[in-house]
Amino acid sequence: MSFSEIARRINARFGTTYTRNAVLGRARRMGLGVLPPPACPPLAPSLPGSPGSTRPWPQPLPVRPPKSAFVPAKPVKLRCVGIRPRLISLLELGPEDCRYPYGGDKEGEDISFCGHPRCSGSSYCAPHRRLTTGPDTAPRPAARPVVLRLVA
Repeated sequence: MSFSEIARRINARFGTTYTRNAVLGRARRMGLGVLPPPACPPLAPSLPGSPGSTRPWPQPLPVRPPKSAFVPAKPVKLRCVGIRPRLISLLELGPEDCRYPYGGDKEGEDISFCGHPRCSGSSYCAPHRRLTTGPDTAPRPAARPVVLRLVA
């Protein structure tokens, strides 16, 4: 099928508005049967493979199989801090409590928060702030008030 036909069929089946170029770009990114344009050979007096020619017919380019999208990810090593969270709900969370979330990884699991006193200029307590910013992150300066003037 041509890329225009593929776009028409996708749009008819799923109610989308993909263009031919969108389908072409997606196919290239996925490596699906899209060959690079052939390099122009120098002009020869006779066609390849003809009786007076010494050049054989060009070999077709090999088609690469598409890469699998289902490659398992490497497990992530999680960092932890040496504090015991209070595990309070969002409704119990006060304005000066740490907002570092716990839970919610599984379907239907409740999310609770650390709840320890937070650092000034941050939403997290000191251990969770170090955990989220990393050792090489420079502290951001506090925001200053902005003065606006009315111009007539």
